[in-house]
Amino acid sequence: MSANEATLAKIRAILAKAEDPAATPEEAETYFAKAAALMSKYGVERAMLAEADPSTDKPSTRTIILKGSYLLDRVQLLNNVTMALGGQTVRWRVYDWESGKYAQNVEVHAFESTLDRVEMLFTSLLLQAFNGMKQGAPAWGESTTAYRKSWLAGFSQSVYHRLTRSEEIAAAQATRELGGRSAELVLSSREDTIRAQFKAAHPKVRMAAKRRLTGSGWSEGKAAGQRADLGDSRVTSGRRRAVSA
Repeated sequence: MSANEATLAKIRAILAKAEDPAATPEEAETYFAKAAALMSKYGVERAMLAEADPSTDKPSTRTIILKGSYLLDRVQLLNNVTMALGGQTVRWRVYDWESGKYAQNVEVHAFESTLDRVEMLFTSLLLQAFNGMKQGAPAWGESTTAYRKSWLAGFSQSVYHRLTRSEEIAAAQATRELGGRSAELVLSSREDTIRAQFKAAHPKVRMAAKRRLTGSGWSEGKAAGQRADLGDSRVTSGRRRAVSA
């Protein structure tokens, strides 16, 4: 087993515990402290290796098909994970003939190692989010849908801030330990590369309109996002797959 595989296997074992609906908030926080640090360290290590040998990690794209309930909330979580890890996304609506409903295709631009982290982290967080969302209780007379949408928005925002901070800490630590070129500069250069790739592929893309949510679940979702395990896992060979409830 390679060093990369060993690291991912370790993170996968921690993440499996966080995905257990029976895990307490305190347990989830403990899992996060371990898994998030490992995940970010792995990402920085891959970036520094690619700095010396670009063939080990190249810019690429991956399309993730999102189906099921709370579709735009799924999209937002995926966008936040991608942005925090230095990637870019664009989405478009497609009709799914199998279900008779609309789905969202999200094209993710990032380096190959980042694409693996984005996709697998998103899959885990989505499961954690839906587990937590269903445990919350709307206010008296409040729509369950409105409550859950605001809950998911709070969760997604919290995850973004935690992931961003985790990446910053890992980069600073790598710079201190490795010496040489700053890991922060390496990551910034990679982000510039992805932005250029994205702009060339989608020169006329527009920002989606800002959503307005009225539910009361935002603070509870935010708290759950602060407890969520942010470990990367489940690196598979599949490049396109549906993520549905």
